Amino acid sequence: MNDLNNLVARLNDVLCAVNTLVWDSRTMMPKGGAETRGHQIATLKGIARTMILSAEMRDAGAAALEQTSGRDAFDPERRAAEAVQAAILHHERIPADLLRAQAEQSTLAGAAWAEARAAADFAIFRPYLERTVALAREQAEALGYKDHPYDPMVAIFEPRETAASLDAFFKTLRAGILPILDAARGRPKLRTDFLYRDYPEAGQKAFAQETARLLGLDDSRSRLDTTVHPFEISFTRNDVRITSRWVRNYLPMSIFGSIHETGHALYELGADPSITRTAHATDMIGLYAVAGTSFGMHESQSRLLENHVGRSPAFWAQNFARLRDTFPDQLSDVTEGDFIAAVNRVEPGLIRVEADELSYDIHIMLRVEIEMALMDGSLKVADIPEVWNAAIQRDLGLTVPGDDLGCLQDVHWSSGYIGSFPTYTIGNVTAAQIMAHLDTTRPDIRADLEMAETASIRAALGDLVWRHGRSRSRGEILTSIGATPNDPTAYLDYLSGKFAPALASSSA
Repeated sequence: MNDLNNLVARLNDVLCAVNTLVWDSRTMMPKGGAETRGHQIATLKGIARTMILSAEMRDAGAAALEQTSGRDAFDPERRAAEAVQAAILHHERIPADLLRAQAEQSTLAGAAWAEARAAADFAIFRPYLERTVALAREQAEALGYKDHPYDPMVAIFEPRETAASLDAFFKTLRAGILPILDAARGRPKLRTDFLYRDYPEAGQKAFAQETARLLGLDDSRSRLDTTVHPFEISFTRNDVRITSRWVRNYLPMSIFGSIHETGHALYELGADPSITRTAHATDMIGLYAVAGTSFGMHESQSRLLENHVGRSPAFWAQNFARLRDTFPDQLSDVTEGDFIAAVNRVEPGLIRVEADELSYDIHIMLRVEIEMALMDGSLKVADIPEVWNAAIQRDLGLTVPGDDLGCLQDVHWSSGYIGSFPTYTIGNVTAAQIMAHLDTTRPDIRADLEMAETASIRAALGDLVWRHGRSRSRGEILTSIGATPNDPTAYLDYLSGKFAPALASSSA
């Protein structure tokens, strides 16, 4: 195994360098650097592919498979050897020219997307997205699929999911969410005016930084920066970056966006030190240095911290005074109860990352519907704004005033991440399943959260999820606690209990 581990460690180094360039491109890089940055990232990803397909990696992988073949199915070394073999088989199907084209396109499209979003003009982004979609279709054909060209794309982000499995999952979930949403929207309007007052950037960032520390973020191995669209990225567990944006006239964006990204960061920081620079901290198929086992599991950790912890009354019982001290003028006439009610209100909006918990998944379903249609050719890129706006009107009763508040709001498609959106809702469901399990088996954790103490839940998540890195799948982790992947029961129970108790009681 030593030969294989050394080769994978070097591969992880290259992919961490890619992550560094990606982080810089979204935080610091001047606009003019997009084209050459695309070449740089493409070169490094090409090197990574060459390393995976090298004779040395093949020989070391084959030897490791033979050496570990009789071991337990969960043996970490056996899992590492299997992951290398899967990566070799994957990249044998992807032409080197296609990989390079996608890497270069991602940076160019990212710059075009930022420009288009600022101008609220989809036409600027359209040709770049058309190229991105064409490359994704080419990738799907290279990888092969049985039923739908979306299948190999979503499998990169969430293994074992397909267009068919997601279609069934979303139909069940939509049927469960809509009655809860209808009941919640019938409640009296809450006071929210204070959320839209002027909140200077410096105060928002200082509050977000301190909140992240209180939630367990290690300053010595992380940092918080500013970006257009918040994200988390790591260069091993020893260097994890989170970003946020500071909207002066909407305070929740920075608060809950930062808590969300902190959840992602804690997952990476919580990986066992022994898996650093190994196959269990390297997505060798997606060519991404990451310890999270899948995008859906990663999202479960961020949504759990954001919603189950960060929006709870207990959390704000301990932290509202600190927020009011940060913004004394803006919050002088606001009570703790006013604030808790406002940040937990159900008020469907246009922006996914600002959406309430009930309408959030409706946003995701729209994006997945569009992605599937783009991949099978039933939707043209040029028609996205029209389809988007009609769906928002149909599902949420809202009119989209401009592309920046509609189909240009997310960075994902510019990054080539077609197939990643389902993982957000998968994350919501998985978070609820984990919390239901902890409520049953570890009531002390809920008691600690009532005091805004998060050490016990971090320890529990670290043991159940974080420490394993990529050596255990989402399905295996859920099975270990008696849960079934994509079973929305716990999630719908959580939503109805929080937003429509009458429905929860009537179904009990």
